Amino acid sequence: MKGGRKTVANPGGDDAAEAARPPTMIDVAARAGVSQTTVSLVLNNSQGARLSASTRSRVREAARDLGYTLTRRGPAQPDRVGSSVIGFLSDEISTDPWCAMQLDAVREKAWEHGLTVTACVSHSDRELEEALLGQLLRQPLAGLVYATILTRHIRPLPQLYRIPTVLLNCFVQNHSLASVVPGELLGGYVATLHLLRAGHRRIGHIAGQSWTDPSRDRLKGYRRALAERDILFDPALVLPGNWEPPTGYQHTVTLMDLPDPPTAIFVANDMMAVGVYDALKERGLRIPQDVSVVGYDDREIAQFMRPPLTTVVLPHSEMGVQAAEVLIDGQIRAEGRQPQVKVECTLVDRESVAPPRPRN
Repeated sequence: MKGGRKTVANPGGDDAAEAARPPTMIDVAARAGVSQTTVSLVLNNSQGARLSASTRSRVREAARDLGYTLTRRGPAQPDRVGSSVIGFLSDEISTDPWCAMQLDAVREKAWEHGLTVTACVSHSDRELEEALLGQLLRQPLAGLVYATILTRHIRPLPQLYRIPTVLLNCFVQNHSLASVVPGELLGGYVATLHLLRAGHRRIGHIAGQSWTDPSRDRLKGYRRALAERDILFDPALVLPGNWEPPTGYQHTVTLMDLPDPPTAIFVANDMMAVGVYDALKERGLRIPQDVSVVGYDDREIAQFMRPPLTTVVLPHSEMGVQAAEVLIDGQIRAEGRQPQVKVECTLVDRESVAPPRPRN
């Protein structure tokens, strides 16, 4: 894989490969204790972003220490890929930072190769999507990135097969289109394993909506980590959420009312973790001294929670880079099963996890 970035292969990983790979934006974010969004804003010199001088300095120092740079090679010869434009069609852009991060990453990687990006937003309107796709396909595109705000399988329009297409944060079941998705199962595994390594054996899990692929895969990762430590799965410790803070609050109350409450909680996203913090503090329980908490997504708010939240990165910037590289490097096959890249969801270790205290 170009650039040495890791794809999900197995939970054990390869320490030598990890040490050899070039630093990524995720690494810079972890070193600086900020989110990927902040790193992108700082390194792209986004003056409109409300970031303190100390935050900007910390990000630049982390990038310098790791040897990470945003490389721009200047205009390339367009005929390398048949056109100088990549199309980008997404169901959302402005309602959530994830798709904006994907678009920025695709645009950055494209420009390294002298390519530009034309972006359209369908707002999940099938008729509008068809019209926008028709408009894009009237241009001589190098390829198309089709992105979604929620990781899911899609029912693709037939037009997507007329041009080299990479699905970003979505996939088709038969792998007839190339796709780039987060390694959600490994992400759930890593989050739970972090708590297990801290000494916790009774770990609650507040999941997302049960019908969503990310929620199902994160739960699978949770169960796999428990099974590897010979800890029986207890369904009473797993409650279905809806990604919003009130659910995190309500389910934390339920978990802590159990006769044998958990000493740690793995929350399927950072917004529900906000509710978890509120419920624990309302009960006079300290984080992490009394209950440890791990979130998921690495939203901007995670670093400002008290204590700062240990969480798993949802690597939208890296996914955008990978999607552009699949197109630019010509990894799409002429026919048959197309490649699917799973991008690693890494843990950002902050201050919300500690070993469990002995109970009386």
